[in-house]
Amino acid sequence: MESAKDLRNSLLNKVDDVDLVRHHFRTMFTAGMGFFTDAYDLFIIGVVIALLTPIWHLTTSEIAILGSSSLIAAALGAYIFGRVSDIFGRKAIYGLEVLILTIGAIGSAFSQDITQLIIWRIVLGIGIGGDYPISAIIMSEYSNRKDRGKLVSMVFSLQGIGLIVGPMAAVLILMLGVPHDTAWRILLGLGAIPAASVIYLRRKIKETPYFSLDAKGDVSGAVAAINDITGTNIKADKNTPSNSADSNGSGVNVKLKARWYDMFKYPNNLRLLGTAGSWFLLDWAFYGNSISWPLVMKSVMPHATFIQGLALSTIVFIVFAAPFYWIAAFSIDKLGRKFIQIVGFVGMAVAYLIISLTSFGGYELIPAMFVLVFGMSYIFTEFGPNVTTFVYPSEVFPTPIRGMGDGISAGTGKVGAFLGTMLFPFLMVAFKVKGTFLILAVVAILGAILTSFALPETKEMSLRNIVEEGKYIEEDNLSATASVASHKA
Repeated sequence: MESAKDLRNSLLNKVDDVDLVRHHFRTMFTAGMGFFTDAYDLFIIGVVIALLTPIWHLTTSEIAILGSSSLIAAALGAYIFGRVSDIFGRKAIYGLEVLILTIGAIGSAFSQDITQLIIWRIVLGIGIGGDYPISAIIMSEYSNRKDRGKLVSMVFSLQGIGLIVGPMAAVLILMLGVPHDTAWRILLGLGAIPAASVIYLRRKIKETPYFSLDAKGDVSGAVAAINDITGTNIKADKNTPSNSADSNGSGVNVKLKARWYDMFKYPNNLRLLGTAGSWFLLDWAFYGNSISWPLVMKSVMPHATFIQGLALSTIVFIVFAAPFYWIAAFSIDKLGRKFIQIVGFVGMAVAYLIISLTSFGGYELIPAMFVLVFGMSYIFTEFGPNVTTFVYPSEVFPTPIRGMGDGISAGTGKVGAFLGTMLFPFLMVAFKVKGTFLILAVVAILGAILTSFALPETKEMSLRNIVEEGKYIEEDNLSATASVASHKA
């Protein structure tokens, strides 16, 4: 017989110590397809705005609201889904967010005016926001210790493919001669397809072992999930109830005593400042210039056609962005989250500063130099905080409030994205390329500073050790007893 604390550790050790198996990659694909869709839907709006502006005669204010509406909605979705996942469980709501996303994409494609389109983009954004904390946490809580950073990063790295598919689809549709008033509808509607394809897969995922044990006290549920991961046939003995207490009120209690207000106690509050703050600063810089890429290119290359600018953006994504998501994913468990995030923020700041300071004849940059340096900024963004800000919040908070911490972090990031995207057109008008990118350089430097003092290094550590969960183990755990028998399937 073993204490409930030992039982919990022995079960979660099996999750931590298992090698990479098929279950890991199946979960990664199921979660990652959401991020492929998220990236496509969020960034394709820049192309749609360029197509719609002359058709619907959009004003600068309407452009700013349309480009940013899904982002502020994503903040709301992240806050809601993150907290709800702590109350009802990861599995209970997994799949609902991509269903909302699918409905929003279809509604957007059939919008008849700017008001309808903004409303449907808000619906879409709620689904996108909900995907951030739930997918990251499910992958994190199913991962082994040595490969957790890689697996969570790979989920997010499918965003890089979405970034490429969006402009490629736009170039293809426009080159086929599809009228602009039809093309933008097709581009928005396509976002529903990959989201809808994983709704069923997400509903089939079992509750994570960490949540089953730490939040529900459900030993049998945790055992079933561990058997799925490891291919073993562990069985809880007849004295081990499926929940924290049997019908007589006795039994095993393996739940953690972490309450929502513990998020605002040290060290969770400092970590929340680090995860939410760095994500806010990253998204302010990244989303503003990425979604407004056509506007930036029009300023730098005023005589280029729309398709030429779009093709150039696709090349930049392919060469400078997409590969470095994956390089970060396969380096993060060796180099560490903190190192990659700080180096990435500093590299972004340097690139933005070069863009700001390198000008000839006022604010007119040499186009080739701009594209090269702007591409370098993408290297440091992807091999840097765009990946690590997604990984960190899924690791550094106790299991019962991990959804809350991740939701606040992701939501605050999307507030930064909303502000960056909404303000970017106005900044470009007021300060041109030079002044706008100087502001972005300052934002990136602040991200590096915040990371350096607010976030720990978590590479190759068990989730239990990262958050020092011993302080949250309830006292009656120490006197409860249970055992499990392990059999290889």
